[in-house]
Amino acid sequence: MYILMNRRSFIAAAGLLSAGLPLIAGPDRQQHISRFSKRLRPIGRVLESPGYYVWCNSPIFGDDGKVHVFYSRWAAAKGMSGWIKGSEIAHAVADRPEGPFRYVGTVLAPRPGFWDATTCHNPLIKYVDGQYCLFYMGNSNGKTNTKRIGLATAQSLNGPWERRDNPLLETGPPGAWDDHCTTNPAFVMAGDGTYRLYYKSWNTHDYEHSEHPSIRGNRKYGLATATRPEGPYSRFDDNPVIDFSNRGDNAQFEDAFVWREDGKYFLIARDMGVFNHEVGLIMESDDGIRWSEPLIAYHSLKDYVDEPPAPAHLKRYGRLERPMLLMRNGKPAYLFCAAQGGKTMTSSAFVFRVDDA
Repeated sequence: MYILMNRRSFIAAAGLLSAGLPLIAGPDRQQHISRFSKRLRPIGRVLESPGYYVWCNSPIFGDDGKVHVFYSRWAAAKGMSGWIKGSEIAHAVADRPEGPFRYVGTVLAPRPGFWDATTCHNPLIKYVDGQYCLFYMGNSNGKTNTKRIGLATAQSLNGPWERRDNPLLETGPPGAWDDHCTTNPAFVMAGDGTYRLYYKSWNTHDYEHSEHPSIRGNRKYGLATATRPEGPYSRFDDNPVIDFSNRGDNAQFEDAFVWREDGKYFLIARDMGVFNHEVGLIMESDDGIRWSEPLIAYHSLKDYVDEPPAPAHLKRYGRLERPMLLMRNGKPAYLFCAAQGGKTMTSSAFVFRVDDA
């Protein structure tokens, strides 16, 4: 059991309290820590790329026995917010999940004149029906309201990649819960052989009139289904399938990764106010629609490693975001997250080994 008892954890807890964020302590906290979190063994940072911010690290084992990662990167000169109007999706490879990783090349870059004209972000790599499917988010105006989910496919992890000219999923009608964008794709094959695309969105009115200017809107997750990865996709009638807005204090979550294991659906994500903004969440479901109460999937980065003090330009320092799993034989083997900091004080991947259950 992972117990937060050292001085660093005490200081972190005090910081959460002073910030007015919810903190569960003592025996009650232990009740909210998942079995999954106890299986994590920190490895360290990989993909520290001078001159770039690195985010959204999606790993997969290749036919060559190597580990391939498809990740977002953008020029360090753009700052942390550069992802919204200047990210590209790159490919790196290593002999082992622990690295070191070698940059292979840029896979998807913004395409002027298309729906993904200003950014390519949120990659998710999957092997489906004999081909590699690279789901991602693009936008056309450098803003959130044109964020859409798209797909590129290839017969090999080394490409060439065929990119669709249109998004897989448009927004809902004006006034709908998802009328602002579709983003952060999570993809899984259902038990009946159909395909499920989980996506993040929020309502434009809530986004523009949020009571919490630092966290605009309230992020929820919807579901769309198809008989092929390429679509067409149909929205689930009772979307959103996960909505934390009734918990108060603008509780929400993002960065979901979904998988099926032993007949159940599992989801790991970044917390945004259920417990606090420093941990990850994990939920499970029998049908992928009705989900369990969230538990803590992982803790803050500072609870695993000692790193230098936060520089002024990194406002999310210490968080582990965009959790992605490297699966082996249908089970989680490694957890890849994104974390600000590293040798160049931009951002990089941070890797955990996931011990057997």
